[in-house]
Amino acid sequence: MSRHPLKWLLSGLALLAAPVALADSSTSIPVFQSRVAAARAPSSPGGVQVLRAELVEAINALFYDDLALDAAERAFLGDRIHDLPFNVDVTASAQKYLIDFHELNDLATTSAPLGLEFVAPTPQEQYGVSGPLAAVSEVAEGYIPNGLGVANQITLRQKAAEVFLTDNLDYLFIPITPRELIQRLSTPMSHGTALPDEVDGAASLITQISRNSNRLYVLGWSCERCGGSRGLIVAAVSTDRRFVRMVKFRTYVD
Repeated sequence: MSRHPLKWLLSGLALLAAPVALADSSTSIPVFQSRVAAARAPSSPGGVQVLRAELVEAINALFYDDLALDAAERAFLGDRIHDLPFNVDVTASAQKYLIDFHELNDLATTSAPLGLEFVAPTPQEQYGVSGPLAAVSEVAEGYIPNGLGVANQITLRQKAAEVFLTDNLDYLFIPITPRELIQRLSTPMSHGTALPDEVDGAASLITQISRNSNRLYVLGWSCERCGGSRGLIVAAVSTDRRFVRMVKFRTYVD
């Protein structure tokens, strides 16, 4: 199996702490197919429909078998996007996850030159209200010069690590919906539960960048040298995939 650059971004400590069995598309693709078949069963949560959560579990089989997505696995996903029989009874939300995951994980070997920097206005100013959510937010944004690439997995993950200086990042940014974004922002943060107006302000600020494409991604982080802090990084990407806005949220601290 070819090694994807996402693998290079994992620290040696993380690999030692959580070893994984190597596999390839000959084993991961059948698992994907079996999970989709189970999702189509009348007794499944969506009945014969394949729900977003069910397709997410199927797609996870391609990555989490060895923490990499190879060319054969990505090509297989691409074929499913255009496979009309496959998409029968697959919900629109599930189809969008498949498209977004495939686009984001494009197997690029180098990151694009994303000039991500912290913005001058405070989160309180940008959200239009002060509260627990604004107190644990950091906002950065920037763009990739025209013709020098697009925002993909390796670019977003590398810039998140560089700009926000956290010890550990989750393996992948994963696509989320605007509804899932609201749910995540509404959960308790390290300073308390966000005010409704804060959630509205933060969601508006983030989704403003993605516009109608709704290219929204989330990644978990932790930082032992920061007092055991952990939280989320949300990235919104513009329609042309060149402009990015990232917001880091701290959800917990020892």
